[in-house]
Amino acid sequence: MYKISPIRLSLWLAPFLLFMNCTDKYAEYKKEPEYISKPTALNEAYFKAYDETLNLWQVSFEELYIPTTYGTAHVIVSGPKNAEPVVLLHGMNASSTMWYPNIESLSKNHRVFAIDFILEPGKSNLERDIESVENVTDWYEEVIATLELDSYHLIGASRGGWLAVTIALNKNNNVKSLILLSPAQTFTWIRPSMDLFKNLVSLFSSEEKQIEQTIESMSTKVDQISDIYLKQYKLGLEKESENKFITSMQPFSNDELKSLQMPVLVLIGDDDVINGERTVEIAQMLPKGTGEIIQNAGHFLSIDQAEIVNKKMLEFLKN
Repeated sequence: MYKISPIRLSLWLAPFLLFMNCTDKYAEYKKEPEYISKPTALNEAYFKAYDETLNLWQVSFEELYIPTTYGTAHVIVSGPKNAEPVVLLHGMNASSTMWYPNIESLSKNHRVFAIDFILEPGKSNLERDIESVENVTDWYEEVIATLELDSYHLIGASRGGWLAVTIALNKNNNVKSLILLSPAQTFTWIRPSMDLFKNLVSLFSSEEKQIEQTIESMSTKVDQISDIYLKQYKLGLEKESENKFITSMQPFSNDELKSLQMPVLVLIGDDDVINGERTVEIAQMLPKGTGEIIQNAGHFLSIDQAEIVNKKMLEFLKN
């Protein structure tokens, strides 16, 4: 039998290995860091629940762990490698897994990057204190730069919507378009409502009751939310969360909003505890802005009316 020497084999394989390495520019970010591979007891339960929710995505994905100035950024990547990039910013304490009803549609013709916010439950890991909103936007921009995304579409939900606008104001030429799903404190202040009052009253109840009341006020179709995701969401609330910049979230001025030169789509639910008709009116006043109210949907409109919201987002991205 003919034997191939190890040296000759390595020479034959070298071009192939070099090609494989060149085609995967994120290869160095795929190794799980120790906080994932050797988690604490609380993190172990949460990460397990997180992975169970990822099973709902129904599309192939890869997870990246990107070192940054403030710690490790966890990014979930799906979709064709050479397709136009779309960056997803999730809502408060929701983590990137909140996109499970939307990811299949979004990643069909786009390369999608879902980033876990480093100050909230998820798989990103804070290692150095973030002291200002400017540090937050610097962190996002550092992650996006490492991903080598020179031009991309940006989609943000709730607080992710406010952060998306903040990033777009800093990186006006890099953001091709903005999709804002019920953005919090972005166009108007949160309006008083019975649901908001119930949430305040529930603060005097048990933690379980508070969570139930919050979810009921945010969604018109609670029974439609996956139990697997709800389990992860509730475990996430047991983890420490650095939500210290809530008071910094204030509606942007008219001059700031009108400086957004990219196309902007704003969608809100008709039963949205955060936004109302005024949000849509302001959105339509932007240079390239459009807004719409989705019927039979609450603040969690990307789950409440996933099929409709997915269609609206894809039409906007296509045009």
